[in-house]
Amino acid sequence: MENTIAEKMILIPKDKDRKKVNEAFERVASYGLMPNMIFYLMNNYRLEAANGSTILFLWSAMSNGLSIFGAFFSDSFMGRYLVISLGSFCSLLGMILLWLTAMIPQLQPPPCDRFTDTCSSATAGQMAILFFSFGLISIGVGCIRPCSIAFGADQLDNEENPNNESVLQSFFNWYYAATGLSTIIAFTVIVYIQDNLGWKVGFAVPAILMFLSALMFLVGSSQYIKAKASSSLFTGFVQVVVAAFRNRKLNLSHSSIKQYYHSDDSEFQVPTDNLRCLNRACIIIDPDRDVNLDGSASNPWRLCTVDQVVTESSARVIPIWTTGIMMHLNLNQNSFATLQANTMDRNILNFELPAGSLNVFLVLTLTIWLTFYDRILLPLLARFTGRPRGGLSPKVRIGIGLPVPVAARAMSAVVETIRRKTAIEEGVEDEPDGVVNMSVVWLLPPIILLGLAEAFNSIGQIEFYYSQFPKSMSTIAVALFTFGTTVADLIGSGLVDVVDRVTSKGGKEGWLSSNPNKGRLDDHYWLITVLSIINFVYYLVCFWAYGPAEDKEERLLE
Repeated sequence: MENTIAEKMILIPKDKDRKKVNEAFERVASYGLMPNMIFYLMNNYRLEAANGSTILFLWSAMSNGLSIFGAFFSDSFMGRYLVISLGSFCSLLGMILLWLTAMIPQLQPPPCDRFTDTCSSATAGQMAILFFSFGLISIGVGCIRPCSIAFGADQLDNEENPNNESVLQSFFNWYYAATGLSTIIAFTVIVYIQDNLGWKVGFAVPAILMFLSALMFLVGSSQYIKAKASSSLFTGFVQVVVAAFRNRKLNLSHSSIKQYYHSDDSEFQVPTDNLRCLNRACIIIDPDRDVNLDGSASNPWRLCTVDQVVTESSARVIPIWTTGIMMHLNLNQNSFATLQANTMDRNILNFELPAGSLNVFLVLTLTIWLTFYDRILLPLLARFTGRPRGGLSPKVRIGIGLPVPVAARAMSAVVETIRRKTAIEEGVEDEPDGVVNMSVVWLLPPIILLGLAEAFNSIGQIEFYYSQFPKSMSTIAVALFTFGTTVADLIGSGLVDVVDRVTSKGGKEGWLSSNPNKGRLDDHYWLITVLSIINFVYYLVCFWAYGPAEDKEERLLE
């Protein structure tokens, strides 16, 4: 009996199995650093909550922003295998350096004076070493993340298989589910180690996992399918614009398939109707002048391939891509939820939940929904629709995921109002670490809703970009999703800074105070709620303007 995609991901050949182990270890290692990092910055480096959150936003932004460069070097110069190898090496070095900041006392500010209760701030050199470790980890993430899913698809992609499209679509769901499982381990085991064994052991474990990740990846080197890099994509972009401008007087209405210029390994026979003005770049005007005897273009700045034009017209997805920024921004408010959890009763079934482990419920929700969607809901929909993959289109799933954060953040605001009122009534308003008589379970419903939103929106985005870009740009397509997180982190960092500055004018306690009992985090959540409503309306406009994309989505990775 033919294996299902889930079985293939378990019973795959050893080379692909090594790739899965590599990916799992890398995710656990990198994700395990983030949940408690706000406490490391506040307690060990004497940073305020707003400043620490800004640093984490910028760190995340740099990690995700570098994914564009990682994808570019992968698709245009080095290939995915070499870029992943480089990223693994940089991540390992960064994690070792971060571990050393916990091991060597001179790399941190000295302990506070017990008698005078004065604390020294971190020196410029100490902060520079910390930021350098963050930078190395960011380079690693920027190289690994955009290439990993495309590299995995390379191992499964078989155009001769009639079920190839179904296999690849399921791969996206199961890849995200596997990522979720790794994240659960990071948010529980690694966070528990940091809380109970300290930062020295808490940073050593991710470094060891990253070493094992790099080792497992390199051991399977000879067995991988390694797609070759194509020519520079950015140069191709410019060539299409220049060629279309030179041929601007051509009449497109009389063009036939024989007039379009194709390379030997062309994916497309004709250009799309997206940005139709660019189609002039691939029309052969004079075969004797425009095409050499070997079939190559005599002047690539006057004649481009159909694939190049399709690549350029894929930029039409950008408006829909911008709607995902607000989704990422909602997901990136984790440090504030961690501060809230630290002031609440975290005992659940006689187990004290670490404050940094709250997001495990987000990932659990995402993983459970993806399993249900792929294994139960899709087969049912296929029976009713008569289509092999009878589920919701990526654009529809993107749209379903956007209003859910509105409810989640409104709920967060209400919960924070109740928590703060309870803290004042119990007399712990002046105690930032004071625990109120309120269960941390109150924070779970918004987090669970965000997990459901991500399951719809994030995977919908990845499938949509992947289906709208040529196969030669598959890594760029994935990186586009990751780059949305970068922009969200930068906007989130700026938003935190503006909110903190405006609300703390005149010596007042700001909304984002290090003491959440005196701040107004609920007002910050209401602000995010309003922005999310505006973003959903904006998506509806973009959805209408983009028009139907069913044909492209059904030819996913052909």
